[in-house]
Amino acid sequence: MLALSRSHLILKSLAYSPQDEIYLFDAHTLELVHASKSGKAALTTNSPAIAPEQFESILGISREALVSYVNQQRDQKSTFELSANQLLPATSVNKNALRVMLIQSDDTEYILVTKNDISLEEKVVMALSESESRFQAIVSNIPGLVFQMQMSKTQEISFHYLSDGCEALLGMTAHELEEDAQLLFSIMNAKDRADLREKLASCAESLVRLDWEGRVWIDGWQDTKWINLRATTTRLEDGVVHWDGIMLNITQSKQEKQEIEQSRRDLEQLTAHMNQIKEQERTSIAREIHDDLGGNLTAIKIGLASIANQITSGQPVLLEQTSGLEAIVNRTFEAVHRISGNLRPSILDLGIVDAIEWQATQFKKQVGIECLFKTNQSEVMLSTDQSMALYRICQESLSNAAKYSKATQVIVDLNVNDDELVMSIIDNGVGIQDEDKFKANAYGLRGMQERISALNGHLVIGKPEHADRGTKVEVKISI
Repeated sequence: MLALSRSHLILKSLAYSPQDEIYLFDAHTLELVHASKSGKAALTTNSPAIAPEQFESILGISREALVSYVNQQRDQKSTFELSANQLLPATSVNKNALRVMLIQSDDTEYILVTKNDISLEEKVVMALSESESRFQAIVSNIPGLVFQMQMSKTQEISFHYLSDGCEALLGMTAHELEEDAQLLFSIMNAKDRADLREKLASCAESLVRLDWEGRVWIDGWQDTKWINLRATTTRLEDGVVHWDGIMLNITQSKQEKQEIEQSRRDLEQLTAHMNQIKEQERTSIAREIHDDLGGNLTAIKIGLASIANQITSGQPVLLEQTSGLEAIVNRTFEAVHRISGNLRPSILDLGIVDAIEWQATQFKKQVGIECLFKTNQSEVMLSTDQSMALYRICQESLSNAAKYSKATQVIVDLNVNDDELVMSIIDNGVGIQDEDKFKANAYGLRGMQERISALNGHLVIGKPEHADRGTKVEVKISI
């Protein structure tokens, strides 16, 4: 009888040749149970039974010969596939054009007759070729390297299959790596090499899935890549451990992950610094309120009490006393303005253009460095958050120019182009170095970046265009 696995293989091979004439008969009644499209076209009747005289014209064999041969093979319990070479007359049809198989399903036996010019072996080869083509198509579209790797009992590594993605990923051909598997380990750094060997030994012992990532140095490209190996682990009969898997380039995702982790660390440091600055500002404000406002109010209270005592006792009140109190009140007003101005600059109430121009003017007066202000707008409508962010970024940039740049001139440019506001602060000083941007204590620069990121804006710090020195801070936000 036809084995199930063999049946599946043969039926699968038949599926690749839809032109076959396929007939399925009840083995006892020879009633036609099913016919393929090509088989139905060859029939001259729609009757479920084929007349005896039609057997030879359709199949090239007689009904009696078919029944006799099937019974003979059933009695002998011979192979499931009936040899048509012994059955067919020499003048009937091509020996390779007819196959007869006996199939049992539950309690019913069926005879499967297939008529074609292609032999069973050819069909199996076609099926395997089609499967190979599909496999190659899948492998060629995988963004990585498909491999089969083995480790001997002495823990020697060898590759038995490598896809065409080998050279694009590792900078060496599949043939080179198959010849010498140690080439893979030679392009790893010592730590990752030891880690991979330890991982392979662990997987070989427990037969768990291999999942490893590490760095390789591609000398021809002068570049470091992060690769990830994922494979299923099996042990062969001879004790050799076998892996079927894929090797992927994860450099971009790894770099993005590292950037995110670095950004988190920077944000944590900035947050801690901002909290420290906040506490310092609170302390400073408390001191100013206590020393300036508290002292002034105490002096006013004492002065008023003295005047009240003089009036009560009928003594004259001197003009100098009232003038002194008036001076104290004026200083109190100045302290209030200074403290509130530090908390939120009142100049912002006049608009961002006037506020930035005022900053440039104050910078020139206080620092003594020439500061030019340019704009193509007399007024720009911004939100409170936008105005405050631009004001503080300009303030920080001018402060950095005064502290570090050794500049003789600063240009502050505020322009609106379409729906975008662009503010740039350019000095002609010594210029900022790339490493200065990533210093652990570069909180001012990080604060500027955080302010503009909160507005979905863009901040660039670098050299001015067409200049050998100097620093340019450019901010862009949508309005």
